[in-house]
Amino acid sequence: MKIIVTGFGGFLDNDANPTKEILKMLPKKLKDKEIYPIELPVVFDECFNNLKPYIDSIKPDVIIMLGLAGGRMAITPERVAINMKDSHGPDNLGYIPKDEIIIPGAKEAYFSSLPLRKIEQILLDNNLAVSISNSAGLYVCNNIMYHVLHYIDQSNLNCQAGFIHVPFSDETLPKPNTFSMPLNDIYQAVINIIEFAF
Repeated sequence: MKIIVTGFGGFLDNDANPTKEILKMLPKKLKDKEIYPIELPVVFDECFNNLKPYIDSIKPDVIIMLGLAGGRMAITPERVAINMKDSHGPDNLGYIPKDEIIIPGAKEAYFSSLPLRKIEQILLDNNLAVSISNSAGLYVCNNIMYHVLHYIDQSNLNCQAGFIHVPFSDETLPKPNTFSMPLNDIYQAVINIIEFAF
């Protein structure tokens, strides 16, 4: 089984991003699963343009996209991506979309094809804070999730895919009194998902 795991670097006021650190920590192989960590740019649409060649060449069975949602109180697998980009802050090229369709004429939304309840139970069994989320926002995280699920649908690929937001790690906490998790706990959550959810 081949699993692509994506993450991002810094963006907005977040100079550090735990998902980038997790990509560095991932093994190349876990039992019968080959793992391909890929860092994506925090740039609308370009994030998918960077990922698409990897999807085409690797032909993954699973794509797990990771992103930072600072301020959330748990690891949050996302249920749905919508065909919209809108942001109060810029991406890393300074672009601030307002009420823009991601792909004109495409579906309004796509649901994650990851086994969300199974993932939830795996993390609960490992005493990790988890909560299924119904909104990936309208920033780059939703953008990449929508693009990937649309591409899988339109290309009729046999691939499960979805997005998982993580909170700040203790090591990347920008200010006190904000919820965070040890980076190793976030990493173990990703490892547990890879190992037991598929």
